[in-house]
Amino acid sequence: MFGAFLIIYLVTLMGNALIITIIFLDQSLHIPMYLFLQNLSLVDLCFSTVITPEILVVLTTEKATISFGNCFAQMYFILLFGGTECFLLGAMAYDRFAAICHPLSYPVIMNKRVFLKLVMCSWISGIMVATVQTTWVFSFPYCGHREINHLFCETPPVLELACADTFLFEVYAFTGTILIVMVPFLLILLSYTRILFTILKMPSTTGRQKAFSTCASHLTSVTLFYGTASITYLQPKSRYSPDTKKLMSLAYTLLTPLLNPLIYSLRNKEMKRAVVKLWGRKVALHTA
Repeated sequence: MFGAFLIIYLVTLMGNALIITIIFLDQSLHIPMYLFLQNLSLVDLCFSTVITPEILVVLTTEKATISFGNCFAQMYFILLFGGTECFLLGAMAYDRFAAICHPLSYPVIMNKRVFLKLVMCSWISGIMVATVQTTWVFSFPYCGHREINHLFCETPPVLELACADTFLFEVYAFTGTILIVMVPFLLILLSYTRILFTILKMPSTTGRQKAFSTCASHLTSVTLFYGTASITYLQPKSRYSPDTKKLMSLAYTLLTPLLNPLIYSLRNKEMKRAVVKLWGRKVALHTA
């Protein structure tokens, strides 16, 4: 298990760090599409770092304990980066919709000011969600045993230890998940539906196939992230078995950050070109 988690973490780290670096160094990639991707990679890198090192420590030392403060911090950052990713994926889908469905007016629709507003709103919304939810969860009294039957400090398993009426919080969690997870997901589906209709009108068969392939891979990643996150948070005290909850949590906290660099970058010609250019520049410097 240690080896599997370590490989996943290292690949996630390298993949997302590479995207952040390439976009930062290549001026031609300083456009909304790639700057959104850079923010997504930063979120995924941080998301994975909040969770995986703690799991690796537990697997190595077999000391599965975490302090109250560290548990609070871990839950806070899981919600912060998870919430930010929800909004960022929605913004990225809107960006692709504007670029493909309205190419002539795209520079006006997605100008620098609009891009900055969307990115800032995504991060601020993530911070607000994390602050409200984490503070509320840790305001409950906890008595009896303090064993969290989970891989990390996430809201649902921690909430099960509370010895107080959590009905109001569960209503908030249900409503919040609808607004934070389901609404962006539905907007993404609507954006991609419009994109697909636009693709169908393309005269080139090769162009259609390429666009369909790209849309399908994006939707796979988005469905995996939103699907498992919504199942986890719609009902914090659901009757799913602990093992099922653990698998669903791993799907959106470890698999999505691992897959996003592969889905959004390796299939992208501009990113490949930028990698080759930077590698060529490095080789030329060593030769000189």
